[in-house]
Amino acid sequence: MNTKRAYTMTARAEAAEETRKRIVRSAFELQAARLTTEISLEDVAARAGVSVQTVLRRFGSKANLFEESLQLVNSEIAEERRAPAGDAAAAIKVLVDHYEKRGEFALLMLAQERAFEHVRRMSEAGKRTHRAWVTEVFEPCLPHDAERREELVDLLVVATDVYTWKLLRRDRGHSRAQTEHRINALVSALLTDATTRKDT
Repeated sequence: MNTKRAYTMTARAEAAEETRKRIVRSAFELQAARLTTEISLEDVAARAGVSVQTVLRRFGSKANLFEESLQLVNSEIAEERRAPAGDAAAAIKVLVDHYEKRGEFALLMLAQERAFEHVRRMSEAGKRTHRAWVTEVFEPCLPHDAERREELVDLLVVATDVYTWKLLRRDRGHSRAQTEHRINALVSALLTDATTRKDT
C-alpha cells in the first residue's frame, strides 16, 4: 500500500470516528433536555449534521445509539465526581458541582427508568456508582462493625442523593451555596453521630 493511500484511509477513519462521536454527543445532549419519547432519529441527525441513514448505518437503532450515549456520560461522570477520601467538605463541593451540571439530566433519566430498558440499566448503574462513591469518599469515617457501617452508608447515600439536591435547590429554591451548606450539615450530623456511637 502506498503512502498516499494509507494517509487517505487514516484520514477517512479519523473522520468516521469524529462523525460517530458527534452523533453520540448529539444524542446525549437531546436526552439531557427532553424525554426519550420526544426524540427522533431525525432530531439527532439534524443536530449532528448528518443524515438519518448515517445514524442507522453506524448504530443500527435508536436504542443502540441512546445506550452508547449514556455509556459516554457515565465515563464523564466518574471523572467529574473524583474527590479526596476523608475530606467531607471537599467531596460535597465536588458533588454539588456535579449536580449543578448534571442534576437535571439525572432527574430526567430517573423519571423514565421504568419506561425504557436502557435508561433503567443506566439508572441502576448510577445508583451503584453513587453508593460506591459514598463508601470510598467516607471510608476513613465508616465504623468497622458491619451493621453500623451499612446503616451509615445508607444514610450518607440519602444525604448526598440527587433528590436531596433537588429538594434543596429546586423545590426550596436555595442558592448553590445554601444547598452545599445544608448537605454538609446533614453529612456532618451523620458522621458526628457515628463517632459518638462508636465511643459509647
